[in-house]
Amino acid sequence: MGVPKGRRRIAVAVAALLTLGAVAVIGYRVLAPAEVSTPARGELPPAATPKIGVVGRLPAAPLIVDGRLRVYATTRQVYADRPVDRRHRVTPFWSYRRWPAQVNGVLASGTTVVTHWSDGKVVALDGRTGRVAWRAGGPEPGAGFTARRTGAATVWDPPGISVGQGPGGGSVLVVSGPGGLRGYGLVDGRELWRAGGGTDCRTGLGTTAAGRFVSVDACAGPATVEFRDVTTGAVGTRWRPPDAGAELVVTPLGCLTPRSQCRGLRTAAPGDAAGRGWLVGAGEPVPAPALDAAEAVLAGDLAVGVTDGVLSGRDARTGKLRWRRGDLGQVRVIAAEPGRVYALTGSRELITLDPVTSAERSRFPLTVGQDGTSWKPGLAHAVDGYVAVERLRGNARPGADDQQWFLMTEPVVLAAT
Repeated sequence: MGVPKGRRRIAVAVAALLTLGAVAVIGYRVLAPAEVSTPARGELPPAATPKIGVVGRLPAAPLIVDGRLRVYATTRQVYADRPVDRRHRVTPFWSYRRWPAQVNGVLASGTTVVTHWSDGKVVALDGRTGRVAWRAGGPEPGAGFTARRTGAATVWDPPGISVGQGPGGGSVLVVSGPGGLRGYGLVDGRELWRAGGGTDCRTGLGTTAAGRFVSVDACAGPATVEFRDVTTGAVGTRWRPPDAGAELVVTPLGCLTPRSQCRGLRTAAPGDAAGRGWLVGAGEPVPAPALDAAEAVLAGDLAVGVTDGVLSGRDARTGKLRWRRGDLGQVRVIAAEPGRVYALTGSRELITLDPVTSAERSRFPLTVGQDGTSWKPGLAHAVDGYVAVERLRGNARPGADDQQWFLMTEPVVLAAT
């Protein structure tokens, strides 16, 4: 006997509704906002003491945290592996993922890893375990994950996030975006101040060693550099370089970590290769002509760069020559940190110099296996005696896709100096 048509229609309708319900549930699970935190389960490795030389070859740009872990970023995930001197990337030690938001910037301060997301959320992680330390709402950055596949621009030059020290010694996180500026206590995420809400004409740059936050304000006239107290957000100084035009490009120099606790600035008109260098402290910036060249880096009180083909160190303020190294041949300064300046030769040797005396601390080929030397440096990062460098194809051009841009699938070389 067959099933009556009425009952068959009811059964079909019920089945359709069940199917739609299942699809809706699956769709919700897939599309709904989600946070997945996978804390560390194993032991934290001891601080590494690698031999001087190349440590490893990696597909992604690492942040070294506490001398023990390497932290990376992808479009929607921040994760760590261990130990810091492992030759290749391995299974994550901890992981933190959000969806559908994208990672916009990551920084490490001590053992805290701060992440800023495209929806404005600020999430601080314990870098040793990956556990969430605190969460806070923040200004939306106006973009998602903007780095190439190594993630270097997100972790080595994070836009819109920096850390400064207040008068009492407390660490303050400053987050900026088109929605304004906000300051938070780094330890607990407590909001300390906010400014410039609802504007897209104020650009946050970073913090200074004197406990101020630097931004460029073009909201009501020609671009002007603002210096705010990192603890209160109050503007203490507004300044424009002499003879500056209506638009202004400002680059932080001499930072302790990317965009944080910087000791200098370079100002230029849009599109200019060079500009004017300045030292920053408690008052208005002081001219530092030795920092005018775009390739010069600020290392302590010295401007280090190549002049007439020779690497030299000059007093940043007066330009007085302190030392020169004409014996190095063709070199390029790729990074600096307190007590170290890193120069790369044409034959791809990495030379570590004392910025005060120019004495060599180490020298070795920055090569891995049979990879060769026919590459050019991309972004680089240095911290605690480690240097990581992106290796690009010799003919890489702006606008090229990642396959034509990077030397290989593991383009980042990590070295200990």
